[in-house]
Amino acid sequence: MEADLARVDDELLRVVRSDDAFLTEVASHLIRAGGKRVRPGFAIASAAVLDPDGAAAPHDVIRGGVAVELVHIGSLYHDDVMDDAATRRAVRSVNAEWGNLRAILAGDYLLGRASEIAADLGTEVAGLLATTITRLCEGQILELESAHDTRRSIERYERSIEGKTAALLATACRIGAVVADLPRSVVEAVTRFGHAYGMAFQIVDDILDVVADDEELGKPAGNDLLEGIFTLPVLHALAEPDTGPELAALLEGRLDDAGRDRARDLVRASGGVDRALDRARSFADEAAAA
Repeated sequence: MEADLARVDDELLRVVRSDDAFLTEVASHLIRAGGKRVRPGFAIASAAVLDPDGAAAPHDVIRGGVAVELVHIGSLYHDDVMDDAATRRAVRSVNAEWGNLRAILAGDYLLGRASEIAADLGTEVAGLLATTITRLCEGQILELESAHDTRRSIERYERSIEGKTAALLATACRIGAVVADLPRSVVEAVTRFGHAYGMAFQIVDDILDVVADDEELGKPAGNDLLEGIFTLPVLHALAEPDTGPELAALLEGRLDDAGRDRARDLVRASGGVDRALDRARSFADEAAAA
């Protein structure tokens, strides 16, 4: 897997290269900053699920993983503009370094490159990626519609993360299996795995925003609270009689850094983190059963 992920990195840098040196620099900024490459890793692992000790991944599987990763990175460029984030992966964000307009266009460029690769891999892969980008946007819009809403339902929260996170991980697994021409039963199984894992992954990420610090996250901790994005541990804390009233009063007002820190303390003091972890574990169990 390590050698295959190194091939992913090489291919990422190759496909974002442009005749314009500045565009190449901006488009490759987060690629060069590193990352776990979870999504291409899932594509590669799914392709090899019937032969885990086999040879290196076929080139088309690598390209499928690259397409999914480009969608992910492009979405991060757009997310950082919406959040006015200054850092990402412990480096300055693209919008902080070059401005919002260039960050948006570079994100679009990455989505375009991803679509080119998907088209080369066939109509099914192209359709999968297009549908996933649509669902990502739908999930993000659902999140924005609930911004600053302390009465946001858990059902709306889960619909949002299903679109903005789980759909892309499910597609990563599915593309790997489709490109490897695996049986349809296997394609469906790895898709279910990716979806359930993606739900657990996002819930844990939302928990970390409450319990971790800037250095551990590689981005500002508690930024969701400042942006009015109330995630699962926060929603559970809001429902508790001991923490809910004070937390709601904070979140419904104009939240500054001190208020954010107090809100994080309240969420940690509640049972919200534990209840969110329980939900993440239930999705992890679904993934294991897939």
